[in-house]
Amino acid sequence: MKGERGRGQLTEPSSQSSPLHYNHSDPLINSTAAAAAANDEASDKRHSSASASASSFSDRNPASTDSSPINMSPWSHSHTDNSIPPPPADLFPPGTGLVGSLVREEGHIYSLAAAGGLLYTGSDSKNIRVWRNQKEFSGFKSSSGLVKAIVISGGRVFTGHQDGKVRVWRQSPKDSKVHKRVGTLPTLKDLIKLSINPKNYVQPRRRRGRHAAAKFRHSDAVSCLSMDEAHGLLYTGSWDRTFKVWRVADFKCLESVQAHEDTVNAVVVVVPEGLVFTGSADGTVKMWRRETAAPEKRATRHELQGTVLRQDSAVTALAIGPGAVAVYAGSSDGVVNFWERDGGRMTHGGELRGHRQAVLCVATAGAMVFSGSADSTICVWRREGAMHTCVSVLTGHGGPVKCLAVEADGEAPEGATIWVLYSGSLDKSVKVWKVAAPPPELAGGEKSDRAISYNDKPLFDTY
Repeated sequence: MKGERGRGQLTEPSSQSSPLHYNHSDPLINSTAAAAAANDEASDKRHSSASASASSFSDRNPASTDSSPINMSPWSHSHTDNSIPPPPADLFPPGTGLVGSLVREEGHIYSLAAAGGLLYTGSDSKNIRVWRNQKEFSGFKSSSGLVKAIVISGGRVFTGHQDGKVRVWRQSPKDSKVHKRVGTLPTLKDLIKLSINPKNYVQPRRRRGRHAAAKFRHSDAVSCLSMDEAHGLLYTGSWDRTFKVWRVADFKCLESVQAHEDTVNAVVVVVPEGLVFTGSADGTVKMWRRETAAPEKRATRHELQGTVLRQDSAVTALAIGPGAVAVYAGSSDGVVNFWERDGGRMTHGGELRGHRQAVLCVATAGAMVFSGSADSTICVWRREGAMHTCVSVLTGHGGPVKCLAVEADGEAPEGATIWVLYSGSLDKSVKVWKVAAPPPELAGGEKSDRAISYNDKPLFDTY
């Protein structure tokens, strides 16, 4: 129910599960001591509400310049507090941190996608910009502004737009800087057929009375995209409260599901299990399963498996952990909930609390989880078993962080795990970060003689 706050799950969490503990790092993003004091007083510590021992603390005097978060940052060359040793080099190796900023004064950044050494950015202008090596490489224009989502698959770029359509682009084989539109979902052919005989494109569905007639076109903005490459399916979520399934081979709409009572803000697919998670402004996260259909059938069928989250705050973002071991959901209350897979079941694992304002985007890579927020910061979490540790807070944007994309660093030294993180903001910029995955002992595992106990005192990271 709308007024009821709770976390529905398909199975009850085990009472024997170990409590989670989250190391703390205050979201201090200003360089002055006065601003740091204001942020200290107003912000929550980064922790898990499920932790039995995660208490709030701050042993620094914010009025002292010696204890300024700038001075305490592991990115600072001088540490005036000798009680906390500088972090080991393998946690913050040279070349990591903020490495670039991409600015094109033409609109707020709403979507990002990276593949093949290219970064695609969508904004509230009509242009999709393409970047390579932190320089503008090319761009192409759509007939509709506000590019709300981008995914890349099979050499094609899919963009979701405010006008309820998805446009498909491909690089020209003759000139890699040229992108040509090769399709639109729904297709013009389908639109013409629909206007002639609407009955051909309305398929009544009788699934215990939950679904109305399924239409093949979105009646409002396309807010999110997710690709099931193994089965050649594209999932689109929309402000019209539905998600739809498209076959990318011929751009045919196979299914439309009236999924939520409010806008669908996020959709993610778990392959090959055929699970689909949708998050909505109605405060719920729902899990669906795609039923296996015979090859000759021209449609898919998704059945609701359960509502795994029900709360007052809108669900704004979803992400799947590598190997589909966990599902993360960001909310407008600044919390990231996560669920863990226990066989074929999903069990609520806890909350990541690291932001003072709404979480707008979540991304995962390896053991790392990234959350971007309206408070203009990005929390970097390290997952180690059942524990998530906030190992860094990336600051530098002058506005809400709206979207994230991450890929492996192709120039990382042998044996090192470094991720390139792209963050798009409503400050009209994209920032490029390099984030090293810290060794397990620095994320709550066994400590070596050079490991720092972050449970004792937090480190502050500013850029």
